[in-house]
Amino acid sequence: MSQSTGVKPTAGQGNGSRQALAGPTVRDATFEVMRRHGLTTIFGNPGSTEIAFLTDLPSDIQFVLGLHEGSVVGMASGYALARGEPAFVNLHTAAGLGNAINAIANARDCRAPLVIVVGQQDRRQIAFEPFLTGRALERLAGEYPIWRQLPSRAQDVPGAIARAYHEAMAARGPALVVVPMGDWDQAADETAAGAPARVLRPHGVAASQVAELAELLDAAESPALIIGAPEGEEWDDVLALAEHLGCPVWQEAFSRRVGFPQDHRLFAGHLPWQRRLMHDVLALYDVVLTIGTNAFRAYIYDEPIALVEPDTRVAVLTSEAAEAHRSPCELAVVAPVGATCRALVEVLAERSGTPPEPVRRPAPLAPPAAGEPLRPGHVLDAIAERLPQDALLVEECPSSQPELYQRIPVRIPFGFLSTANGCLGFGLAGSIGLRMGLPERPVLAVLGDGSAMYAIQALWSAARYDVGVLLVVLANGRYAVMDGLARRAGRAAPWPSFESVDVGAVARALGCPSLRVETHDELISTLDELMPTLAARGEPLLVEAVVAAE
Repeated sequence: MSQSTGVKPTAGQGNGSRQALAGPTVRDATFEVMRRHGLTTIFGNPGSTEIAFLTDLPSDIQFVLGLHEGSVVGMASGYALARGEPAFVNLHTAAGLGNAINAIANARDCRAPLVIVVGQQDRRQIAFEPFLTGRALERLAGEYPIWRQLPSRAQDVPGAIARAYHEAMAARGPALVVVPMGDWDQAADETAAGAPARVLRPHGVAASQVAELAELLDAAESPALIIGAPEGEEWDDVLALAEHLGCPVWQEAFSRRVGFPQDHRLFAGHLPWQRRLMHDVLALYDVVLTIGTNAFRAYIYDEPIALVEPDTRVAVLTSEAAEAHRSPCELAVVAPVGATCRALVEVLAERSGTPPEPVRRPAPLAPPAAGEPLRPGHVLDAIAERLPQDALLVEECPSSQPELYQRIPVRIPFGFLSTANGCLGFGLAGSIGLRMGLPERPVLAVLGDGSAMYAIQALWSAARYDVGVLLVVLANGRYAVMDGLARRAGRAAPWPSFESVDVGAVARALGCPSLRVETHDELISTLDELMPTLAARGEPLLVEAVVAAE
């Protein structure tokens, strides 16, 4: 395994049949751009329109194969989030891009910076629409790419990829470049449009720029914070502001990452998604400030009730303009979250406040009686008791998500990740990419068996590249969250259960080791053996925990 990236270098180069030109080609110039920006690992599933790009790769450019484009983008998303910089993805014309759109949508919403290069038929015959031509490829993924371009000519490809890197980094999302297959072997042009070698983005916020927000908070009698997904060092800045205000802190519903320590005295819990319950929580406060998210993240429109009382004043602090623009609020501040929190601490008077009621976490479940099945809570309790302090927990178990929130508190920055918008598949594929990007850190994913099947092909990549991720699958043999929603609506569900799917057997067929646990004793002994060495794992392992549907 490569110590720097956590992936093996590609073996087996081609026969060198590429036609030589007197000077550098577009492909040569592109590799220089990739090296300059650290894009030396390519996540992809190859197609015929990428042969000229992908064959005979230089020894310092590594290729990571995924068996489905959704898994490719999911792994790259995890890799990008782990490293805090863009990852490089190669997709095959309309077929590959179409397969990947779900994962691209999640990459945008979870703010994973990606440079996505999509192959296309040769410019000289695109007008004839030959086999595998992608129609308007740069628009196929809709608005999910944060930037997209089909370069006007072959010589503009390296500059477009450099710009895609900067766009992805600035907007924290996937930037897309379409490259016709004949472009790679064209002669490069030194005078073609380029992009900065480096971009500096100072993140300073002056006290005068937060005066209006400070005035709103200063006048509050009962303020509260709702935290979304602040990144990196912003965790400490948000914590400092909360302690300065002495006010309750809620984590937004369906959190893609955790922004506040959930064992802190000011932590009030996860904001409920049901409109009535959310309304009742927010009615306790006269000023609500959401940080690193919009106001307010809801789900099913289950009741025609306003989320806040008319006299509750709402403000939003986010670095993403779109989040601010879609928020019904009195004041929105679009600025770096950490710097703004620091500026607020400087100008606001410190308040003692009244801490919220301590979060009531459920007591550990008693072991099931003889003959009774495991419940999801048994598995979650066992994980919570043994999870290493520095572990990164990835969640994609929809029916058990509320219970996971209750039973496994997150205490450290970047200690939790989940799908950002409900697009399934990221949990399995993304956790593999996360471990690739953080080879020294323990990574554990808790998945539903239905969710796991959306990106099951990624297990082959985990095994092939020796990715030491632990995947715990809560196997109830059904879409339990959908069953519950159908019952709640008083309607009959037409979809069957799928107990016959043996997730562990599928894993083994893809080269990934697996274990199956059905009893509490098996669960405890398995986790007792695995958890102490989680950080040192050199291969993936899937643990299929058979649980009752709840």
